[in-house]
Amino acid sequence: MAPRNEAGHRSAALRRVLIPLALAQFICSFAGSNMNVMINDISEDLDTSVQGVQVAITIFLLVMAALMIPGGKLTDKYGRKRCFTVGLVIYGVGAVMSAAAPGLGILILGNSILEGVGTALLIPPVYILTTLLFTEVTSRARAFGAISAMGGIGAAAGPLIGGLITSAISWRAAFVFQALVIAIIVVLARNITDPLPPDRTRPFDTGGAILSAVGLVLIVTGILAADNNAWLMITLIIAGALVLVWFLRSVRAKERAGTEPMLSTALFRNRTSNLGLVTQNTQWLLLTGVSFVVAAYLQVVRDYDAVETGVIFTAETAGLLAASLAAERFAKRHAQRTLILAGFLVVIGGTTVLLALVSRTPNVWAFAPGLLLIGLGLGVMLTPSVNIVQSAFGEHQQGEISGLSRSVSNLGSSLGAAIAGTVLVAGITSTPERSYALAMVVLAAVGLVGLVAATFLPRTGSPSGPAQQAISSVQTEFTAPPHKDVSSPFRRPWRTPRR
Repeated sequence: MAPRNEAGHRSAALRRVLIPLALAQFICSFAGSNMNVMINDISEDLDTSVQGVQVAITIFLLVMAALMIPGGKLTDKYGRKRCFTVGLVIYGVGAVMSAAAPGLGILILGNSILEGVGTALLIPPVYILTTLLFTEVTSRARAFGAISAMGGIGAAAGPLIGGLITSAISWRAAFVFQALVIAIIVVLARNITDPLPPDRTRPFDTGGAILSAVGLVLIVTGILAADNNAWLMITLIIAGALVLVWFLRSVRAKERAGTEPMLSTALFRNRTSNLGLVTQNTQWLLLTGVSFVVAAYLQVVRDYDAVETGVIFTAETAGLLAASLAAERFAKRHAQRTLILAGFLVVIGGTTVLLALVSRTPNVWAFAPGLLLIGLGLGVMLTPSVNIVQSAFGEHQQGEISGLSRSVSNLGSSLGAAIAGTVLVAGITSTPERSYALAMVVLAAVGLVGLVAATFLPRTGSPSGPAQQAISSVQTEFTAPPHKDVSSPFRRPWRTPRR
């Protein structure tokens, strides 16, 4: 009986740890989508434009994407629990500042900058701690499923929750809600114990952090400039690409010199992980892009208020929640490649339905079938994509791969708001129906890119039983003994988590 009781206590302890981690992913995803239904309220209250609110939303997503890689590396040096807590505090301060913002500038400082920095610090520890604490394949898949589901639900339900709060009180109260949730997470996070001690001797590649951040910022800024100046757009995108090439060259130079760079090139030698990163990027691009386009169209073109706009998104939330609840059952019966392929097909079908039905009828409920399909498709494939990437590397690279994985996902979110939003905003007042249709076509094309990438994922065969062989093929490196480690020579030796 003792071993069984001990296992039960351990399982209960892990569930208590999972709650604040999942809540953290929920509130950060919520922050990325809830402002979509406040576009009119914020622009009127702060005397700004729809494009000004779009810029604030995009900067928030961009700051997360640009700083997620450095945030992941800092967890190795200062500890996962400490970075998680500091990130929560910074996020909370930003939420309070946003709630009291007298103008767009302070809103950008509080929401876009401080909340973005806080998210970049607290999200990598969520995935690192999950990987290290949930060592058994099935329990880890279940934990990632819960976290990914909360992230997807936060993004999908953000418009509804934000709309209800905005209509009942004001848009400022939505930021107070965020601050309250952060306070709850801080209290619940006291139960979290870091399974690995911080390594203060671990170097931090400041130059690499700056180069990677600047490159990403230039590219997304270039996309935002597309509707104003084509030459500026091209210049910024080319400049961003050159900076990222410079960053990669500096990474190789540091590895040849035997020093630790911001990212190890070994992360990009895993074909399965690379494909998983592509699917993650396109999934979040689709989720954020659809959310912004539909919300902006309903408010600016059809003059819906925040709560009416949010109610329409219940279809997407319901689809995502239903698929997420069935994620564990799907994982036991189907290979992860199959789930991702099916998810993209359903999402592409959803965007097609949104395009076809909405253009033929003024009835707002024409949005519901397409949003439901998009929610179902995303719910099916979010967890497999995360698990494929996160489980492809050993514990010594969890800081790096978590930062890279979250950076790629948040870059997808920022690109979704930037690309689809720019296409829509460019003609929303002159040719709204045409701009909406064009934005949906762009999103459907992105879905096709993700579908093609998913076809190249390895066929893993049918899973059998709770071991979930669907993810076993990407677990080999994580469970490999020390002599299987192929990392750079300056990496730390293999260590197992302390219990």
